[in-house]
Amino acid sequence: MDLKIGIIGFGARASLRKEVHRPGKGSAVTAVCDPSQRARNDARRLLPDALITDSLDELLASGVDAVMVLTPDHAHAAISIRALEAGVAVFCEKPLAIDLADADAMLETARRTGSRLYIGHNMRHMPVVTLMRRLIQQGRIGEVKAIWCRHFVGHGGDYYFKDWHADRTRTTSLLLQKGAHDIDAIHWLAGAYTEKVAAMGELSVYGGIDDRRDRSDERMPDWFSVDNWPPTALTGLHPTVDVEDISQVNMRLAGGILASYQQCHFTPDYWRNYTVIGTEGRIENFGDTSGGVVKLWNRRHRGYAEADETFPIESAPDAGHDGADALLVAEFLRFVRDGGVTETSPVAAREAVAAGILATQSLREDGSAIDIPALDPALIAYFAHGQTEPDDVEVEPASAAAAG
Repeated sequence: MDLKIGIIGFGARASLRKEVHRPGKGSAVTAVCDPSQRARNDARRLLPDALITDSLDELLASGVDAVMVLTPDHAHAAISIRALEAGVAVFCEKPLAIDLADADAMLETARRTGSRLYIGHNMRHMPVVTLMRRLIQQGRIGEVKAIWCRHFVGHGGDYYFKDWHADRTRTTSLLLQKGAHDIDAIHWLAGAYTEKVAAMGELSVYGGIDDRRDRSDERMPDWFSVDNWPPTALTGLHPTVDVEDISQVNMRLAGGILASYQQCHFTPDYWRNYTVIGTEGRIENFGDTSGGVVKLWNRRHRGYAEADETFPIESAPDAGHDGADALLVAEFLRFVRDGGVTETSPVAAREAVAAGILATQSLREDGSAIDIPALDPALIAYFAHGQTEPDDVEVEPASAAAAG
C-alpha cells in the first residue's frame, strides 16, 4: 500500500514531489497545503488527484502518513511541531529552524510524541561528500585534524537576494540558511560537532543596490539568468536586504579539530571546495558534481606536487543535487515505513543550526568566540537509537554517533 504524503509549501523545493509521488510504487502525494494561490494552482496542475488546500488542519486531517515541510525557513518549526503533535511523520527541509530554542523544541516534541522526524540534509547523499567520507573512514589520511570549506555561491544574487532569503527575520542569516548544509558536512567528515565559533561577515555588494521590488507572486526561475552579471548590475532585489553576502566562521570541534567555512554570494563560479587534513595526508575536491575529482596527497613532497592518487566523483542519475535528492527521499520513505537509523540526523541538524546561529551572533557583534550550548543527553541518546528510547532497542547508528 502506498504511503500517503502531504506537501506543505509548494515552492521551489516542491520539485521533491518527483521522487515521492509514485503511485503504485510505494508512495503518493495525496494532499498539498500552501497559502499562495499561485502555488495551489501549480499543485492542481501537477497533482490533479491530490487534495489542494490552504488549511494545515485540513491537510493533517486528510489521513496522510507523513508530511514534507518545504516552506520558507521561519515556518519550519511551528508547522513541524503541529504535524508531530498530530502523530504524523515529518520531513523538514534544512535548516531545521532559524532559532535554537525552536530547533530544540522540535526534537523534544518528536521524542515526547514518538512521531518520526527526518531532516533534509541531502549533502550526506551527494557523491562528492560520500566519496570523501569513505576515504577518511578507510584511514587514507589518518586522523582528521582540520577541515576548510570555501563556498563560491555564484548564483547568490538570484537565489538569495530577490526573495525572502534576504530578510534576516525569515532566515537569521545565509551563514545559517545556506551554511547549514556545509556545517553539517564538516561535522560528518570530522566525526565531531562544533563546540565554539567565531565569525565575521559583511553586506558588501547587494546592500548598495537600490533597485528593489516585491516579488511575492514570483518564483526564482522567473528571474534567474546567468546573464545577470556583474553582481552590482542586478535589479529587482527584495525590499529588505539585511543579510550578509560574504561571511566566514572559524570553528573548534570536539577533540580539538579545527574547521573554517567561507561563503561568498558574488563569485563568478558556483561550487564548493573542501580540504580535509589528517595526520597522514589530505584530500581535496576539484568540482563538486559528476565529472569532478577528489585528490589525495599522502606522501611528503618538495613544494607543490600533483596528487598521489585521484578519484573521480561518481556519476549520478539525472536527479536533483547530483542524485542526492532521490537518495534522500528514498531514505525518508524507508524511515517512515520501517523506522531505524538514517544517514541524516535531527541531532546533527540541530548542531549545524546551533553553529550557524551562534556564528551569526558572533559576526554581528564583535567577532568574539561563542560556545555552543549542549543538547540534552537524553535527546542525543533517543535519536542515536533510531528515535527509540535506548532501553527499548539496541541499534548501532549507520554513521558515527559523534556526528549523527
